[in-house]
Amino acid sequence: MSRIGNNPIFFPENVQIEIVNNEIFIKGRLGSLYLKIPDQIKLIFHKNKKLILIRNQEDKKSKSLHGLYRVLINNMVKGVSEGFQKELELVGIGYKVSNYGEILELNLGFSHNIMMKIPKEIYMETKIEKGKNPILILKSYDKQLLGMIAAKIRSFRKPEPYKGKGIRYLKENVRRKTGKSV
Repeated sequence: MSRIGNNPIFFPENVQIEIVNNEIFIKGRLGSLYLKIPDQIKLIFHKNKKLILIRNQEDKKSKSLHGLYRVLINNMVKGVSEGFQKELELVGIGYKVSNYGEILELNLGFSHNIMMKIPKEIYMETKIEKGKNPILILKSYDKQLLGMIAAKIRSFRKPEPYKGKGIRYLKENVRRKTGKSV
């Protein structure tokens, strides 16, 4: 079994925490997040900016929830203080990306452009340099939401194994197959 749940969570000075009825509210310079904690987990907050999670029972479900919620709370703390970033690269001839406020426009070789509304919690930026693939940079303080949106964008055109065309995470290794041999 993992011992991740036993590790304490340390809070930076600029992060505020409030615990009310097994609900935790975390506020930092980038935003605020909220999480409901199950009854099997108890939160203890110390004065020296340290949070400890304790499980009430020793069954398998409680042990797994212990580690899970420790990691979720730690990601919330890191998100509101530092933030998270994902970079997507569009590999393919004629593939383009542009953003207009909260609207993302993708040209991926289909007969029409894909328009997607991005939540306001996510900041997006596009980098287009001549001779290089376009890059879409997504930043947010909510790691779960950021991962969901990045996965949704990637699902529009996953990298294919023969030419490697599609949307991939920056520095992602795509396994390539050899084509037909004559």
